[in-house]
Amino acid sequence: MNSLLKRIFILLIILVIAFAVVGCSSTGQDTSSGDNSANNNNAAAKEDSVVMLATTTSTYDTGLLDVLEPDFEEKTGYDLQILSKGTGASLALGQNGDVDVLLVHAKDRELQMVEEGYFVNRHDVMYNDFVILGPEDDPAGVKGMKDAAGALKKIADAKSEFASRGDNSGTNMKEISIWEKASVKPEGDWYLSLGQGMGDTLRVANEKGAYTLADRGTFLSMKDKIDLVVLVEGDPIQFNQYGVMSVNPEKHDNVNFEGAEAFNNYMINADAQEAISQFKKYGEQLFVPNAE
Repeated sequence: MNSLLKRIFILLIILVIAFAVVGCSSTGQDTSSGDNSANNNNAAAKEDSVVMLATTTSTYDTGLLDVLEPDFEEKTGYDLQILSKGTGASLALGQNGDVDVLLVHAKDRELQMVEEGYFVNRHDVMYNDFVILGPEDDPAGVKGMKDAAGALKKIADAKSEFASRGDNSGTNMKEISIWEKASVKPEGDWYLSLGQGMGDTLRVANEKGAYTLADRGTFLSMKDKIDLVVLVEGDPIQFNQYGVMSVNPEKHDNVNFEGAEAFNNYMINADAQEAISQFKKYGEQLFVPNAE
């Protein structure tokens, strides 16, 4: 009798241990699988919700995107991540498929790259103009000129210091085109090629009392921080068009094309266009909306 009870007791212990091991193993496996699945889904959802925007420094430095970004995110549910790199660097990022959508200002180059297949669905969004700035005493005597190329030639002839962004940005591309029109190759100690964004270039020009070319929006946004004044404006070559375009998913299948198109469409819709028209600094409008 004692032997039988002992055997039953041992059998019960073995069964209890066996069920415990199986139960723990099963529970642990299910929990792990559930957690991984949830994490993977969340990661995928987060990745799909992020839209990478490459843009010129002027849209960022002026504060315009501080207004548009939260409105876009609220209306679409996307998380807009902004890389402010200047137009040249932004175009390269898009060409390489490192971003989803661009907001830049070098229309001729943009249209060329659309033709080459790197971007699709380009739209005009807004415009302002480029202005030649300089110290109020204007040592080169260009104030009031309506010929931007003629003004740069006078600055070069006088060897007055000129601060260039020197960063292959849209502003730098425009500056180069004006020098070419003036048949001047800017070089020498007077010509300061900085490799900097618009805000930093304005600060350097201000410190040195130099001339520079700037988009009016960034100038207005910094007007209370610098002593430079507008000296040359109104030449048609100084027109400054901004455009939005999506990276072509046929070139890069990793891009968030739906998110890019959401931002693309947002920028040309009536609400965003109205927000752009109402965006002012010191009572002056920085950009004029002109989406077609």
